Amino acid sequence: MKPKTTVEQKLRALYDLQLIDSRIDEIKLVLGELPLEVEDLENAINDISDKLNFNESQIEKVESQISEQKNKIEECKIKLKQYSERMKEVRNDRDHESIAREQEYQSLEIDLATKTISKLTGFVEELNEKAEVLEQELKERENHLKSKKSELDDILAENKKEEDILVQKSAEFAKLIDDDLIELYNRIRSRFKNGLAIVPINENGAAGGSFFLVPPQLQLEIATRKRIIKDEHSGRILVDAELAAEEQQKIHSLV
Repeated sequence: MKPKTTVEQKLRALYDLQLIDSRIDEIKLVLGELPLEVEDLENAINDISDKLNFNESQIEKVESQISEQKNKIEECKIKLKQYSERMKEVRNDRDHESIAREQEYQSLEIDLATKTISKLTGFVEELNEKAEVLEQELKERENHLKSKKSELDDILAENKKEEDILVQKSAEFAKLIDDDLIELYNRIRSRFKNGLAIVPINENGAAGGSFFLVPPQLQLEIATRKRIIKDEHSGRILVDAELAAEEQQKIHSLV
């Protein structure tokens, strides 16, 4: 259950929450595109590894086919030897012609298998060359990933302590704010790229992040801190400059 708080306390807690969330946004901004770069590199490495595995399976498949063709040549040679022995025992022209055709067929099979082996061997060489290129690319990407991860880890380590404190304080201030007000804050915050949902009125009388002047009467009402007031142009929650300065100093001393 949320503790009972005044509107001013809610405004202060909201602005504190805004300051903390904005600082967390800044920390994340420092990381820039590094997390995405690391993710892209990891995906690229996985893709190259898949290509290498597929390439290896292709090599194994082709080498198996080469082995089959070599076995076929050996079988044909055995048959040729057998036909040569039988040819010595031939007694008529018909048998001679039949064995001669078989010998010719086996010789043609050997020639065809030899050509097939040559073609398949060339294909294996191409696959091996492709594997070398992929392995070199993989090595380069892995080195690049290692460098980017190290850079990312350094930044994360450098900001972790501050971010942990900010997250803790964010949770503490959120407890002081009604759930519907937190929901409103998050909804407004999500609408703007800079994430500003609650802003002070500047010295020129305009709401932060806006070029439109806040009417003097409304400025006086905002300064009383009696109710939650939104900028009619941007929809952001408004606070007076004095409250903003006080809370900025407080958050600065905390973190």
